[in-house]
Amino acid sequence: MRPILLLPLLAVGIEAHYKFPRLHVNGVPETADWQAVRKTKTTNSRDNGGLNDISSSDMRCFGGTSAKSVVTVSTGDTLGFVASSGIMHFGPAQFYMARVPDDKDITTWDATGNVWFKAGSIAAVGQEGKALSGTEANWPAYHKTQVGFKVPKDLPSGNYLVRVESIALHLAQQPNGAQFYIACGQVKVTGGGSGAPGPLVAFPGAYRASDPGLIWKNSPPQMSYTAPGPPVWEG
Repeated sequence: MRPILLLPLLAVGIEAHYKFPRLHVNGVPETADWQAVRKTKTTNSRDNGGLNDISSSDMRCFGGTSAKSVVTVSTGDTLGFVASSGIMHFGPAQFYMARVPDDKDITTWDATGNVWFKAGSIAAVGQEGKALSGTEANWPAYHKTQVGFKVPKDLPSGNYLVRVESIALHLAQQPNGAQFYIACGQVKVTGGGSGAPGPLVAFPGAYRASDPGLIWKNSPPQMSYTAPGPPVWEG
């Protein structure tokens, strides 16, 4: 699904870490933090560090277990997250969704097991014959304060968790060096179709520390990059 990039960072502060405390629909953000987004382990301006351990259960929603609100979104809308301080490290931003079973409460469902499909990915953009660098020219999500994707037209209506991950590659010269900045929001999808999203993966479990998309070598220069995980379900 084609990713959506919004609002470049206008002022860069000294804080190099970030969080995703609000959803946005068609570029319009929620009016307050942690309403439909589940509050993560790091929520204040001085402690927004990423996650290195891809075997941790925090890979799912970074400790977020519940939220009090649900945002309604239609298929075809742009759905995404607001990044406090902007996305301050280069790397891909990706989006996953998981359908909440009809007999489960969206505000408490934990989304364990193979229930997640990739709905969007903002990876590297390169030029033929030129090496990739750690700049905005090659990483479209870098320094953005909003990122998102188009909700697939054929996605069935219902309640979903939507998960964002920003994978920071600046320290990823070796396995377990990539940093994940993660959050999960709660949405109700309307106007849906009859598609069957997939392939389905689990968090943790979708990635291995040795995945090429989690390693960034400065020497020799990288000529291409493939983000980790399954392909995007286009719907």
